[in-house]
Amino acid sequence: MSDYRLAFKPAIGLYGQHDPSAVLFEDGTPVFGIEAERLTREKHAPETFPTGAIEACLEFRDLEFTDIETILLPYDPSLRSRIRSHYVTDALQAPGLARKLSALEETVVSECQSRFAPTRQVERRLAEIDTPVPPIELRAHHRCHAASAFHPSGFDDALVLTLDAKGEYDSTVVWRGDSRGLTRVRTYEHPNSLGLFFAIITEYLGYRMFNGEGKVMGLAPYGEENPDIERTLRTFVDSGADYDVTSLTKRWGTGHGIELLEDAFDRPRKETPGEFDQWEKDLAYTAQKLLEEIVLDIVRAYVGTVNSGNVALAGGVALNCKLNKRIREATVVDETFIQPVANDAGLALGAGWSDQKPSSVERLSTVYLGPGYDREEIESELQMNKIDYAEPDHLERYVAKQLADGALVGWFRGRTEMGPRALGSRSILADPRTAASRDRVNRFVKHREEWRPFAPSMLEEAAEEYLVDGQPAPFMVDAFDVRPEKAAELEAVIHPSDGSTRPQTVRADQNPQYHRLISEFESVTGVPVLLNTSFNDHGEPIVNTPTEAVKDFYGMGLDLLVLGDYVLEKSAQQFGGSRRTDESTIDTGDETRETLTRDAAAVTSPDEHLLQ
Repeated sequence: MSDYRLAFKPAIGLYGQHDPSAVLFEDGTPVFGIEAERLTREKHAPETFPTGAIEACLEFRDLEFTDIETILLPYDPSLRSRIRSHYVTDALQAPGLARKLSALEETVVSECQSRFAPTRQVERRLAEIDTPVPPIELRAHHRCHAASAFHPSGFDDALVLTLDAKGEYDSTVVWRGDSRGLTRVRTYEHPNSLGLFFAIITEYLGYRMFNGEGKVMGLAPYGEENPDIERTLRTFVDSGADYDVTSLTKRWGTGHGIELLEDAFDRPRKETPGEFDQWEKDLAYTAQKLLEEIVLDIVRAYVGTVNSGNVALAGGVALNCKLNKRIREATVVDETFIQPVANDAGLALGAGWSDQKPSSVERLSTVYLGPGYDREEIESELQMNKIDYAEPDHLERYVAKQLADGALVGWFRGRTEMGPRALGSRSILADPRTAASRDRVNRFVKHREEWRPFAPSMLEEAAEEYLVDGQPAPFMVDAFDVRPEKAAELEAVIHPSDGSTRPQTVRADQNPQYHRLISEFESVTGVPVLLNTSFNDHGEPIVNTPTEAVKDFYGMGLDLLVLGDYVLEKSAQQFGGSRRTDESTIDTGDETRETLTRDAAAVTSPDEHLLQ
C-alpha cells in the first residue's frame, strides 16, 4: 500500500502572502503538484489558501484525507520569535497613533498564534475540504528551500545557498549538503535581505515586488557603468560575504527603502513601468551588479568551508538567471543546480523531500507535475462548443512547417509544468531566427514591452554547438553566451544588449512530443531551436486548461493552437493548410493528405460563448 504525504504552502496569516502551492508525494516521490495561481487565475495568488491545489492533488490519486499519512507545511511560525523585536519596532514606526496601535495589536496577536496555535488557522481551512484532518508537521522555510535545491541535484555534496526576501527570521542561509543531509553554516537574519533589496529597486523602477524582479534583471544589460549611481547605492549597501543592506531594508516592505532612494537620488520613484531612460537602465545595471558581487563573494567565501565545488540554489533570488550564470562561471565552482521552482511555490517540494536521505531522491530532470488532458476530454470540449479543428497525420512535422513559415503557435500538450517557466507543455512558440519574429510575439501575442527578450528551447545535443560552455540546462533558469558564429540563427532569442540567452535543453525522454517538434523544425530549417515563451497573456498566469488555451488563442495574435493531438487555425490558408468546417484536408508535409471529418462549425471570433 502506498504512503501518501501532502505538502502545501499556504499564503495566509503566518505563512506568507504569495505563491501558494500543493504537492502530493507517493512513497517519497512527487507525483502531482500545482501552483494555486493556475487555478485562481491571479498571478502569485496573494493571500490565498490553496484549496483548489489541495483538491487537485487528492483527485489525482482519488484520495481522501484518511489516505494521507501526514501533511507537511514549509513554515514554522514559532521561529518568528527570533526577530520579534523587529516586528514590534516596525509597528511602532507606523504613522499616526491609530496605525501604531493597530499594528501593535496585529503583532501581538500574530506572536501569540505563532507560539500557542501555529496550525489552528490551517486546520480550520483543511476541515472545510475533508475530515478528519491528518497530522500536520511543520518544517522551517529555508530548510525546505535548501532541500528543494540539494536533494534532487544529483550531488553527493554541495554548498547550498537559499536566498529570498524572508523566511521565519532568515533571509539568506549558507548550508552544507552531504550524505547526512543539510547543515546550517551561516544565517543572515531579516532584515538583511537580498530579496528585499532587489524588490526595493524593482518597485522604485515602477514594477511590483515579487513580480517584476525578472524584468529589472532583463533591463539591466541595457544600462552602463554609472559612478554617481553606484557611489550613492553603495552608501546603503555593504558588499562582500559579510554584506549588509539593512539601511534600505530595516522595515518590512519596500516603502522605507524607496523613500531613502528618492531622497538620495533626488528623483521620485517611477509610478508605472514603460519606457526607461538611460539613468533608470543604469540603476538596474548597478543593482544587478551589486547583487552578483555579494552572492559571488558568499560563494567564494564558503566553498572551502563546505569542501565542495558544487553549488545548489533555491529561494526567489535564485530565479535571477544572470546571477546563476556568474556563479556557474566562477573559477571556484565545478557544477551548479538551480531548483526550477525556486520561489515559494517550490517550498512544498522541499518539505516533502526534507526528511529523506538525499541519496534516495532521484535527480530532477522534469517538472511536468500538473494536470494533463486526454484526447477524449479535449475532443469532447471542442465538439460541444462547435470549434473547428483538425488532426494531422504527422502533427509535429505539420506544425514545424508552419513555424518555419512564420506562424505563431500556442502549444498545449502533456502535463502542466510547475514553476514560472514554460517548458514545452504550455508554451507559445515561434521561429527563433529573426528579430521580426521576436517583435511579433511581443507586440501581437504577449502584449508586453518590446525590449524584453525571449528564451529558446533547443535539442540537448545542440547546446555545445550554440552556447559558450554549453551543457544540459532543462529548466530555463541559467543564462549562457551564444557562440558568435551562431548568433544569426538565434536572433529572436538573444538578449539584444549582451548577447546572452536563457535556454531550455530538451531530451526525448524528458518530453518526447516537444523533442519531435524541435527535431522536425531542424529538418525543415537546419536550426534545432524554437523561441519558447509561456502560454499566457500579459499579467495572467500560464494557461492550465483547454478552455483557457482556446480563449487565449482567440484573444491573442496566435495563428495556430495545438491542443493535445488537435490543431486549431485562424488563417490556415496563409500557412499552406486549409480550414475545415465539416470536411477538409490538411497538408502534413507528405505527398499524401489525410481527409478529416468532424461535426464542427467554424468559429471566426473570440466571443464569450467559447468553451464556457
